[in-house]
Amino acid sequence: MKLSRGQKIFNVFNVIFLLAAALSCVLPLVHIMALSLSSTNAASAGFVKLWPVQPNFNSYDYVFKRAQFWRSFVISIERVGLGVFINMLLTILIAYPLSKESHRFKARTTYVWIFFFTSLFSGGLIPGYMLVYSLKLIDTLWVLVLPGAVPVFNVILLLNFFRQLPIELEEAALIDGASHWRILWRIYVPTSMPALATLVLFCAVGHWNSWFDGMIYMNDIKRYPLQSYLQTVVVNPEEFLKNNTDMSGNLSKYLALVSGRTTTAAQMFLAMIPILLVYPWLQKYFTTGLVMGSVKG
Repeated sequence: MKLSRGQKIFNVFNVIFLLAAALSCVLPLVHIMALSLSSTNAASAGFVKLWPVQPNFNSYDYVFKRAQFWRSFVISIERVGLGVFINMLLTILIAYPLSKESHRFKARTTYVWIFFFTSLFSGGLIPGYMLVYSLKLIDTLWVLVLPGAVPVFNVILLLNFFRQLPIELEEAALIDGASHWRILWRIYVPTSMPALATLVLFCAVGHWNSWFDGMIYMNDIKRYPLQSYLQTVVVNPEEFLKNNTDMSGNLSKYLALVSGRTTTAAQMFLAMIPILLVYPWLQKYFTTGLVMGSVKG
């Protein structure tokens, strides 16, 4: 189809805008990688831009020997695994009944408004902490998972996706004697993989990037998830470097080779790798699941 002059101009500006947006996302990542591979003097002097200056792997060698970094890394992996499982299980179990018509589930509208209300208002930080403390969840892995166990936004996306599925599939299963439990797991879940993959990505990224709850609910730094640990490193990298207790014998050697800026950049870059590896596998479902789940059928 022949494009008009206005459409061609629009396409040119659209490509330029998208390239600028992509570069704004990629360039900070490239800068962090370059900083992590540069020498201490170059990083401290601000000479590092998008390419390593006096390249070396001293910062990564230092990070690989840090027990606390890997301890926090493992805690974040456990959090993502447990958190995504709980989030998806509860999201599916809630979205299925709420996707039914009002004449089939008379209290549907009431429950939808209750969940929607919780997405707008919360009890606040202090009441939330008091509740977590009374349940004896402080300094446990469960405190990072249970307070956000039901992501309401994901529930709304999934119930709208369920509403788009042909009602004839469910009616045929009911005629054959299938229960709602069997219909959910044998029909709705297998046919909703694009939406479910999108929600898995939302949950995984949310849990991996969350840092504030670890700072609030963990009293011992050894129990910090990775992002909470990195936040303490970013705030005061030089002091954190000097107070290292993992390598008491070799600390003086590393202090002469690395700085707070280079080690912080190395740890931040390593923390990005899991998400960068997972995202391409789910990308093909991302747009389809988000668009199809956001429009009422």
